[in-house]
Amino acid sequence: MATYKTPGVYIEEIPKLPPSIAEVETAIPAFIGYTQRAGIDGSPLPTQSILVGSSSHTVSEALRITSLLDYVTYFGTGANETLAVNIAEAYENSVLKSRKVSATFTPSKNNLYYHMQMYFANGGGPCYIISLGTQGNAVVKDKLIAGVEMAKQYDEPTLLVIPEAANLVDVGGAFLPADAGEVYKAALTQAASLKDRFVIMDVCKKNSSNSTEVTAFRTAIGSNNLKYGAAYYPFLNTSLSYIYDLSATTTTIKRSKDLNNDGDILDPGEAAVTVAFSSLTSDVQNLIKQEADKYRVTLSPAATIAGVYASVDNARGVWKAPANVSLNYVSSLTDQVSDDEQDLLNVDTQAGKSINAIRSFTGKGNLVWGARTLAGNDNEWRYISVRRFFNMVEESAKKAIEALVFEPNDANTWTKIQGMIENYLLTLWREGALQGAKPEHAFYVSVGLGKTMTAQDILEGRLYVEIGMAAVRPAEFIILRFSHMMAQS
Repeated sequence: MATYKTPGVYIEEIPKLPPSIAEVETAIPAFIGYTQRAGIDGSPLPTQSILVGSSSHTVSEALRITSLLDYVTYFGTGANETLAVNIAEAYENSVLKSRKVSATFTPSKNNLYYHMQMYFANGGGPCYIISLGTQGNAVVKDKLIAGVEMAKQYDEPTLLVIPEAANLVDVGGAFLPADAGEVYKAALTQAASLKDRFVIMDVCKKNSSNSTEVTAFRTAIGSNNLKYGAAYYPFLNTSLSYIYDLSATTTTIKRSKDLNNDGDILDPGEAAVTVAFSSLTSDVQNLIKQEADKYRVTLSPAATIAGVYASVDNARGVWKAPANVSLNYVSSLTDQVSDDEQDLLNVDTQAGKSINAIRSFTGKGNLVWGARTLAGNDNEWRYISVRRFFNMVEESAKKAIEALVFEPNDANTWTKIQGMIENYLLTLWREGALQGAKPEHAFYVSVGLGKTMTAQDILEGRLYVEIGMAAVRPAEFIILRFSHMMAQS
């Protein structure tokens, strides 16, 4: 209270309205993977050494970008893929009768650039990139975990996406579900600890949903913190072209002598020879390029789904389930999931680990056809939209109320906090995020002595606020009931 000594008229402004709560962003992914470079104009991004187990791993500090152009500027593009070309030529009396060109790609395991293309094509916006090192390296489990640990230092990310966890393989090229599971468990643990982020995971590999891969995934991720993550299946055949360098192409030419009426080669003829691409005629070079350009990139879905999350959040709100949404740049799926197969994915009777299917529907395209977290048997946290909505409200309220830490623990502060939160929840109710005909049906905020606190709590400096919310839930199953009706007139 001001002290007045000189006679006169003074003005005092009395604050009556509580401070407002600023809503945090809900779809800011942190992407973790290998990149072509990490820096710009010869200036590398700062790095840190992260200890995982007994080994230290150097990863870049996270950089916030807002577009694919930003990504290319700081991290480059993808690596040139290994391309092998086979040419079968058939001659008769030294005259060329037939030429068949075939190309085979051996895709790199470091494919983050392709994933970023899919993310932005499907509605993605601002995000963070954590580079684990340059492309051309094998994907290492502990390196991915180090990237996850780096993400822990940043407050803004709300999604964790590790696309290259789907590329963890042994020396023989076989996928290692246990290694991927360790990476995902580290991410889920972080999400549960910070309570401000959610993990999007891939079910590997590209095989049928009835294969052991689904069981292996469910086994590998354990049973902890499942409400903070969601998994998607199957892989996506995209419309993206591979990046390749024809000058580095290996070209094998096989010539034979005779043809049958179908043009098939009958005589093995000469031994195959390997030639440099530059030594081929322009006509043959063009045929090789045309053949190579037919091939398209196949990717795991997590980064694409992150773009869907961002798009749905921006258009409808985080409380809208990110499902029944078509995917851009996706030509087909590696597995056509049937209704019976999705039964086994969506409802896991043993451990409740639901997996969201991506399905192809005639006339509709390729749609995200699932909206569950991995805690599929949990009535409170079954749905992605509910978990992420609570994340948003919890983080927004936390940041706003931090300004009141060390304020007097009395009725004035209690009233201010209650007003802040009630005003915020009222706005969300009006936007359709909370269910109820009246505000009091949709939420409540309780704080005060005898309500949420005892006198001992106040002596110990604790101020408890209880908030209840009736979050809207997706209509996952719509049942139309028909019956005969007796004539009335």
